[in-house]
Amino acid sequence: MAYPYRHERETRVLTEAFGDPAARSIEGWKKYGGYEALRKALGMAPNDVIEVVKASGLRGRGGAGFPTGVKWSFMPKDDSRQPHYLLINADESEPGAFKDRELLRWTPHQVIEGALIGAHAIRAKHVYIYMRGEFFEPAQIVGRAIEEAYEAGFAGADIMGSGISIDVTLHLGAGAYICGEETGLMNSLEGRRGQPRVKPPFPAVMGAFSRPTTINNVETVATVPHILRRGAEWYRSMGTEKSPGTKLFNVSGHVVRRGNFELPLGFPLKDLIYDVCGGIRDGRELKAVIPGGSSVPILAASECDINLDYESVAAAGSMLGTASVIVMDDRTDIVKAVRRMVEFYSHESCGQCTPCREGTEWTAKIMRRIEAGEGTMEDLDTLLEIGRNMTGTTICVLSDSCAAPVASSIAKFRDEYMARIRREVPAGALTV
Repeated sequence: MAYPYRHERETRVLTEAFGDPAARSIEGWKKYGGYEALRKALGMAPNDVIEVVKASGLRGRGGAGFPTGVKWSFMPKDDSRQPHYLLINADESEPGAFKDRELLRWTPHQVIEGALIGAHAIRAKHVYIYMRGEFFEPAQIVGRAIEEAYEAGFAGADIMGSGISIDVTLHLGAGAYICGEETGLMNSLEGRRGQPRVKPPFPAVMGAFSRPTTINNVETVATVPHILRRGAEWYRSMGTEKSPGTKLFNVSGHVVRRGNFELPLGFPLKDLIYDVCGGIRDGRELKAVIPGGSSVPILAASECDINLDYESVAAAGSMLGTASVIVMDDRTDIVKAVRRMVEFYSHESCGQCTPCREGTEWTAKIMRRIEAGEGTMEDLDTLLEIGRNMTGTTICVLSDSCAAPVASSIAKFRDEYMARIRREVPAGALTV
C-alpha cells in the first residue's frame, strides 16, 4: 500500500516508513533502525540524553514550540522519593490538524521508542499515551505495538537487560478538545472533568497524580530516536538556526494535493502551496491562509511570501502552531469560515472561565447574526471588544484561540463583513 502522495522536495525522516504496513510491527520497525536509539539511550545517564536533545534544538511540536530538552530539564533529578510520569499528548483535535494520527497509524513503535527514551531522560517509570477516543484504528495499532514492545523486552521490567523499568499505558479520552491542553489532559487521565488547571504549580512540580510530570506531543517524541541515533549536529543540518529539523505540515483546503508533507523548517509557504501541493485547485486565486491550525490569526494572500518557521510566521503576525496549513481560495466566504471556527470553540469551551464561557458564545451569536444579514455596524466593534476581554484572561488559551481568527479577519477582510451588514453578500460566495 503506497502512501497517498510523496514529493521530491520532502525530507523524509519521521515519514520514511509511511505507507509500509510492515513498519507497524516491531520486526518491521527494526528494519528502519528501530530501538537502536533506545538501546543507546539506556546506556547513557539521563542528563546526558537531555543534553543531546538540548543540543539538537528540538522544539515541541504541539504548537508552542518550546525547547524539548529545556522542558525535560525542569523535572526533579531525584526519583527515589516519588514517581515521575511522561504523558504523550495524542489528543489531536485542532481544526486542520491531522499529523499525529498518521504517526500513530503508520509508525507506532517510532512513538513508543521516543516515549521510552524521554521517560528515561526525565527518570519516569511510567508513560501514558493519552489518545483521542475517536482514533479507533490508531488505538488498535498502538495497543498492539505496546504489547509487542513488552513481549520483546523493550518495555516493562529490566528493559534490554539495563536494569531500567518503564511501563507504557494507552489511555483513550472521550473526545473533548480541551483535553488536548496539558493540564486538562492530566485531569482527564485522573478521572476528573477535563478542565485546565491554574499554574503554578507547573506539571514538572505537581502534575498527574500530584507527581512531577512532563507532557510531550506525539511528533516531538517521534523525533527523539532519530536525534539519538544520528546526532544533534545531523538534526541541526536541517531547518533554521532557531527552528532546526523537519516538520510535518498538514495541508488542507483549496489546493490540488492535500495531506502530510515532511519538510525542513524554514520552507517557503508559497513553495508549499504552489509546488508541493500543486497550486490552488480549479485554477483559482489564493485568498488567505491559516498557517498553524484554526486558533491562529489568518494571513491574507499578500502576506504569504514568508518562510515556515516559528520566527518568520510570528513576524508576519500569526503563529506556526501545529503547522496545520488551511488554504482558502478566492471563492471562500471568510465570514462563514470564521463563524464555523468560532462555533467550534464555543462548543468546546469547558465553561470554567467566565470570559471564555460567555465570550465564545457571545461571539458565535454575533457571527451568526452577521452571516444571516442581520448584523449592525456596532457588531464589529463589539466583536473586537469581546475578543480583547477574552485574550490573556483565562486559565488556558481556548478563548484566545476563538478571538484570534475573528480579529484578524475583521482587520484584513472587513469589506466582507460590511457586505453582510449592508446585505450585499458577494456573488458566488462558497460555503466552506
